[in-house]
Amino acid sequence: MRTIKNLAIIGVVSLMTSCASTAKFPISSTVPAADITAKKKQDKNKNYMIEVTAKNLAEAIRLNPPKNNYSVWIVAENGTTKNLGQLVNKNAKEASLKTTTPFNVKEIFITAEEQGNLNYPSGIEISRTTFNK
Repeated sequence: MRTIKNLAIIGVVSLMTSCASTAKFPISSTVPAADITAKKKQDKNKNYMIEVTAKNLAEAIRLNPPKNNYSVWIVAENGTTKNLGQLVNKNAKEASLKTTTPFNVKEIFITAEEQGNLNYPSGIEISRTTFNK
């Protein structure tokens, strides 16, 4: 009985993760210790759930020149650039952003900015990656 339960749990987890696309950001010359990943998954309403997780990301105020926040941007399949929001520090070791967008994300990047409510990126680009799916 225990084996069947374990197999069922493994099956459910694999189904949940099989529909998600994960992208790893390359090492940033600005914040080289940062380990950043992004996940994209389409929900039942045809929207895309985006989750960005950054481990060991220095606070934006510690950059040279100092900034106030990290903004997450997407490039949609139609070529438009949209601000998804800001990475929020959970603790000293991890910052994250979870959000939903109607746009199919092809590319995602992070910038260090003075303000968080910008329509276009203007600060230092930290790193950029693309989704294969």
